[in-house]
Amino acid sequence: MKQQVRDRTEFIAFVERLHEDYLNNGEAWENSTLERFLEAMVGYAKDIQGYYDNSNQKINANEASWQIFSDILEGAKIYE
Repeated sequence: MKQQVRDRTEFIAFVERLHEDYLNNGEAWENSTLERFLEAMVGYAKDIQGYYDNSNQKINANEASWQIFSDILEGAKIYE
């Protein structure tokens, strides 16, 4: 289930959990190097509106939010 990230404090907690996940499960990440992660992050940021549309989420990716930032980071783990 997707974690809701509504403010800076929740975003910080999300990034801490993401870091912990990498430390414990980094080998399972599709993009486990910084270079691959950043490349995937760019691609995912470009395509994220399609993800929202296909999953029937009423989110406009052009309106920056803590939720969108966290979704991009989460998606960059696995985006190809």
